[in-house]
Amino acid sequence: MTWDITGMAAIANIGASPQQIFAALCAGQESRQALKAFNPDRYRAAYAYEIDDRPAGGGDIARRATRWLTTVVRQAATDAGLGENLAEVPVLVGTTMREQRSLELWWRGQADVALEDLHFGTALSRTFGASTTYTFANACSATLYALAMATDMIEMGMADTVVVAGTDAATESGFGTLDRVQNDVPDALRAFDSTHKGMLMGEGAAAVVVQRASTGKGPVHARVRGVSANCDARHATAPDAEGINRAVLDAYRRAGVRARDIDLVMLHGSGTPLNDATESSVLHRIFNGSENLPLMTAIKAMTGHTLGGSGLLSLLMAVLAMKEGTVPPVLGLADPIPEAEGLPLVQGSAACGDLALAQINAFGFGGINAVAILEAAR
Repeated sequence: MTWDITGMAAIANIGASPQQIFAALCAGQESRQALKAFNPDRYRAAYAYEIDDRPAGGGDIARRATRWLTTVVRQAATDAGLGENLAEVPVLVGTTMREQRSLELWWRGQADVALEDLHFGTALSRTFGASTTYTFANACSATLYALAMATDMIEMGMADTVVVAGTDAATESGFGTLDRVQNDVPDALRAFDSTHKGMLMGEGAAAVVVQRASTGKGPVHARVRGVSANCDARHATAPDAEGINRAVLDAYRRAGVRARDIDLVMLHGSGTPLNDATESSVLHRIFNGSENLPLMTAIKAMTGHTLGGSGLLSLLMAVLAMKEGTVPPVLGLADPIPEAEGLPLVQGSAACGDLALAQINAFGFGGINAVAILEAAR
């Protein structure tokens, strides 16, 4: 069974649409900026991948994550020909921080925030009349978890159409926690490169409309073949190779494919030494013996780690990569880590290829793993 993706939308630091973001990725533009949201004097790290939509002169504003969410949901619904009435369409939102930044601003007396405004469902109901909304706070895998739930809902006859979205704004508590627990101080996110020192936060939102096959009004951008999700719970922060390996193999089983069928892998690529090494080891195991290895890339070196929405953002870039036959490079990858030796990571400039099947990886704290398999719409 497959599910059609008929609507797409995204916002990130490098673009306000999936096409703008993809073009920037292929161009390999450096996009990190000096930290603006918080006082950089309080932290070791001085950079982030923020969306530049705050007032001139500094300061922060509340409910940015909600504003991005309603924007991408509207754009994706329009792209799919749904209009703005989503009363009968479930909306599933993946996130890590939810509206925690708004709560921080309220606590400091810098913003008026009502309790109900901390729940994404409030804005979705007011804006679109959405009556069925769920929020998945599943760390970095949240939006692929939500995608898995959407395909289950359609398969079980609970809906023919589901909107899946994700959104996260940088929070000071989250930024500060990372700043203290990472051994080194990253000045950029450099996935799989020997200079990697850790992750830096990014901001953004993404959305897709998923529909029962052949029931949509508009063109099909791509098809979901299968989504796997698990929680190995091996460690609070460290990834577990066995748990990730199981998630990948389960995604193949659900999609009815084998490793040798995959043409493109969108890597989690968080830029942390342990995550990069673990993901590399799993890739070597999965594709061991394959004659034609898939092209592999990671986008966080340009978008930062967009947290809960990162999996869906990678998925959208996979859709466009398959459409264009072009894979953006891993920005800043000049000297791959030893564990990544032999992997066909795209370096330097964009690579071309005939891409029919894509794998999207998303791995979060606590062993929350998710893997999606997409098929090009042809």
